[in-house]
Amino acid sequence: MKKQSEENLIKEASKPAEDAMKLHPFYKGKIKISSKVCIRDFNDFAIWYTPGVAEPCKAINKNKDAVFEHTNKGNAVAIVSDGTRVLGLGDIGPEAAMPVMEGKALLFKYLGGVDAYPICLDTKDPEKIIEACKLIKPTFGGINLEDIEKPKCFFVLDKLRADKDMDIPVWHDDQQGTATVEVAGSINALKVVGKKLNEASIVLVGTGAANIATSRILVAAGAEKKNIIAVDSKGILNANRKDLEMDKSQNPFKWDLCINANREQRSGGIKEALSGADICIAASKPGPGTIKKEEVLGMATDAIMFASANPTPEIWPWEAKEAGVRIVGTGRSDFPNQINNSIVFPGIFRGALDVRAKTITDEMCVAAAFEIAKTAEDKGLSDEYIVPTMSEWEVFPREAVAVGIKAIKQGIARVKYSKDELYEMAEITIRKARDETEMMMKHGIIEMPPK
Repeated sequence: MKKQSEENLIKEASKPAEDAMKLHPFYKGKIKISSKVCIRDFNDFAIWYTPGVAEPCKAINKNKDAVFEHTNKGNAVAIVSDGTRVLGLGDIGPEAAMPVMEGKALLFKYLGGVDAYPICLDTKDPEKIIEACKLIKPTFGGINLEDIEKPKCFFVLDKLRADKDMDIPVWHDDQQGTATVEVAGSINALKVVGKKLNEASIVLVGTGAANIATSRILVAAGAEKKNIIAVDSKGILNANRKDLEMDKSQNPFKWDLCINANREQRSGGIKEALSGADICIAASKPGPGTIKKEEVLGMATDAIMFASANPTPEIWPWEAKEAGVRIVGTGRSDFPNQINNSIVFPGIFRGALDVRAKTITDEMCVAAAFEIAKTAEDKGLSDEYIVPTMSEWEVFPREAVAVGIKAIKQGIARVKYSKDELYEMAEITIRKARDETEMMMKHGIIEMPPK
């Protein structure tokens, strides 16, 4: 029966890939530029272009922040990638990364009302990526770094965020986005089982961009760093890992987890790490079998397992349940509790853009995580419902409000609004984006695919 279920799941998992190879060439891309101004007749071009356009140009020349009033900068995000770590495909190059970046832009628009543009760079040099982001800054209100290999992704993000001249949000979704939804899921799963975040024993399986950031956001949300144990392909991170000590200048984040986490300085592998653990957050290689059922048996009572690898989780949910886990989340939509960053980045950027934030801080990510958790809690938590789904559209304006208010409180917002004003702005923008798509489908502007 299990074998049949597994075969059915694998068959279902392959269906989107089959459809993608038919529909991508049918549409030849997923996004386009569309006018947002009225064109009543050809005389209007004198307003939108020469000679009328000279006046807003002069206004911006006198005050650079006027660019937010006269252009789309305040709703524009660049999705920047070098194509070195695309989904589970690895280093496939900037051209091959384009379909993913276009898909990201589609989600930005439909879920958050954000105009996002793929910028795939023909370089692997981190300094050149940083320079490219700085050079395109005048055009965009934010930059979303995407699918950049580690440890380069840490260096690029941290250097851009630290640059005093980089006064727009720079965000790496594989780090901050994934971390935010993992923390939101952890907050609610712990509520369901009656445990506290600051007391929970947490194991991170995989120490790539996602889990390194997850460790940081967990601590910012209230977890104890000493209660976190991280495991990479060579075993548990501890102060005796000479390989990581030698490499600490290249990857200081892993070395930090060696010496400042893992209170007991445990050694061994996944089994030893999971002994007595309340939560396991896996962001490792796809399974099944990356985490084995026998390795899970030693987890605490009412344990929580987030097996986030796609397309196949590190351990099948039913195997985790058989091993005694109470709450299981995966990255897939065909199981309960989809832990997916698609419910994060559209709302966070909506809020950051609406207040014209100069950066996205960890505190803003924590605010988003708690609001995501509260959105699900308001509907009623259960073992099989700990985070909202993408279809629960209200999560996005709620996130936007939480993020915008936090940015205002931290003094990094260019403009200030009340909670009610932020919610209304976000709701209108997101609803317009969805209505626009539906209208274009209804009138054949977006052609429906052949059956």
